[in-house]
Amino acid sequence: MSDHTLPLTGERTVPGVAIENYWFARHVAAYRFAVGRCHGLRVLDAGCGEGYGTAMLAATAGTALGVDRDGAVVADARRAYPGVEFAEADVGRLPLPDATFDAVVSLQVVEHLPDVGSFLAEAARVLRPGGELLCATPNRLTFSPGGGPVNPFHVREYAPAELAGLLRAHFRVKALLGVHHGPRLRAVERTAARPFAELLTQHPPDEWPRWLRAAVARVRPTDFVLRADRLDESLDLLAVAATPRA
Repeated sequence: MSDHTLPLTGERTVPGVAIENYWFARHVAAYRFAVGRCHGLRVLDAGCGEGYGTAMLAATAGTALGVDRDGAVVADARRAYPGVEFAEADVGRLPLPDATFDAVVSLQVVEHLPDVGSFLAEAARVLRPGGELLCATPNRLTFSPGGGPVNPFHVREYAPAELAGLLRAHFRVKALLGVHHGPRLRAVERTAARPFAELLTQHPPDEWPRWLRAAVARVRPTDFVLRADRLDESLDLLAVAATPRA
């Protein structure tokens, strides 16, 4: 667990905060998938935020670099994860050479970007031929079913077909997966007759009933599963896309 000092604004998830445990575990589930594809590789974590994901990647990657445009966030990541490399940079204008990385990981980032095209072009540029982009984002169909983004920090959210179409401008989409609740979280939802995320957002955390606080505390990354079917019902989308081979 990191010794972070970042304020909890809702823009990014940080570890070690009890009321954030559900969202943190959900993000870690996607990072674990990325770790499994990045063993021994040169990896860029684009939009690394607090840095916990970069640290996870660095544990098994050949090299790992986390970049974020917020200098205070980068400074906090360096304090929290000594020995892991971080740099301040705009993901739409990366100060990095062409074909530097085997994989670019960008989880819960594209929904924040006003110019997603610039980021995808940069990701393709810094990847070697055949390198992979691993990109996760909330599924618009379930995260903001009423229309515009419910999260004020999101510029645009994507449905499965929209995300795939966006990536195809620069990449070949190899797989599109959905993040779903596993059996334990589905059991809570059946008992409460409400989606788990809705239970967390219908009242401020200080008004949560004791049983909900206990349920949130028990959530683990293994309570989420990734699958290729029923994408429209998924919580988050996770795409694996590759640059053309030389």
